[in-house]
Amino acid sequence: MKGLQKLFFVLSIVLLVNSHVSAQDKLIQDVTILSHDSLEGREIGTVGELKAARYIANRFADIGLSKAPHEDSFFQVFTKRLRAHPHDTLFTGKEVTGRNVLAYIDNSAEKTIVVGAHYDHLGWGGSGSLHTGDPAIHNGADDNASGVAALLSIAAALKKQKLSHNVLFIAFTGEEKGLLGSNYFINHLSSQPEELHFMINMDMIGRLDTARRLAVYGVGTSPSFIPALESVPDQNFAFKLDSSGLGPSDHTSFYLNNVPVLHFFTGQHAQYHKPEDDVELINFAGLNDVITFISDLIFTLDKEESIAFTKTKDKKKGGKERSFKVTLGIIPDYLFDGIGLKIDGTKPNRPADKAGLQKGDIILQLGDIKTNTMHDYVKVLGMHEKGDEVSIVYLRGTKTISSIVLFD
Repeated sequence: MKGLQKLFFVLSIVLLVNSHVSAQDKLIQDVTILSHDSLEGREIGTVGELKAARYIANRFADIGLSKAPHEDSFFQVFTKRLRAHPHDTLFTGKEVTGRNVLAYIDNSAEKTIVVGAHYDHLGWGGSGSLHTGDPAIHNGADDNASGVAALLSIAAALKKQKLSHNVLFIAFTGEEKGLLGSNYFINHLSSQPEELHFMINMDMIGRLDTARRLAVYGVGTSPSFIPALESVPDQNFAFKLDSSGLGPSDHTSFYLNNVPVLHFFTGQHAQYHKPEDDVELINFAGLNDVITFISDLIFTLDKEESIAFTKTKDKKKGGKERSFKVTLGIIPDYLFDGIGLKIDGTKPNRPADKAGLQKGDIILQLGDIKTNTMHDYVKVLGMHEKGDEVSIVYLRGTKTISSIVLFD
């Protein structure tokens, strides 16, 4: 870190610890600092990740949080060998050292609430990036500086209240490489998963749109969740609720260990996994509303002596996980509530792009199967192999279009 970058970083930290800075200002500063170029995209195993981890640890200390039980510092350090390529099942890639950042509120309770968000991102691009130009810093303001800023804001709010349960705050690393940090944490618990009351995960919650669409996943993982969600003033959100405890973020690691989970998400956008995901595009008023709702929800659920875990219908008949060898190369609009699968973006030179599909198109049918839901889409993928040609029917505006997709 050199020159003006270093000065910016130091001055920002000084402002943050100033007691006269408002909670809203701290929220803005947290996202700004975590998504600054000087952190170079916070990829696991890099200097930028270490800088981000130290910043988060300092913020935890400023809030007045303690180290987690059985930890010597705010850091939970681990080493992991990465995949050499997406289909590598033996993990033959390079070995990296990452660190989760953990902080704790001890309320002398038997059970602990977990609140988490991943802080790592894609560095200069590479695997996972949707950027097609020269290597560039992927700052990840929404993904997921927004979630970490929310984590810090909620920690400050809960520190001021006496809850019935302990609270563990975790900034995970390695999420972008395959939930590495959350997997390490859950597999190295000093206690049993049953001692975790429930887990809240926040990933990409900084781009609340004008329709105020807020997705909440995992509502089926406990019978306590729907009544609690309905009892909290909702800030006029347009909710999209999903029962499943599985998804491409850190709550999955907890769900697979029988911990009730809720995951919050404000939707995909054109800057997803691209260098353009910057702080200027964050809707801070909306982010603050999401934080208020989640904080109120935690207070509500804290009153429950027991949160029962429920397995959701995430597997095929026979118990095998869904798997497929092909993909269209689309970014789905996960908050779309209509009939069909709405496309939020296409990946260049992938089957959908080659077939002429565009952002905003709604896929109605693939082959003989109507794609009324994401589950229908996944079902179709599981039926095909590379080289298969499949008819596709989609809606563009009011026009219905038929074409052929080649899975390559």
